[in-house]
Amino acid sequence: MRRLSATVALVSALVLLAACTEKPQTNAHGVRLDAAPWTGTGTKPDTGTAFTASGWQIGDRSSWEQHQKTRAQNQNEYNRIN
Repeated sequence: MRRLSATVALVSALVLLAACTEKPQTNAHGVRLDAAPWTGTGTKPDTGTAFTASGWQIGDRSSWEQHQKTRAQNQNEYNRIN
């Protein structure tokens, strides 16, 4: 009976420790972007998609950053209520 208890304890410990061996799920080369985020998805400089925010000029970094700041403020519940 003691041997069975010891075996069960050992197997349980091995199973618990096996969960600690999971490999990190990261890219070996790091994150790579094809283009800068503010360059848009259109093929021409003046085109966008249905998801392009109105007033945003594709390729304009400062306009993109301003829209990001505005979007972050719009998600702030305190600012939305007041």
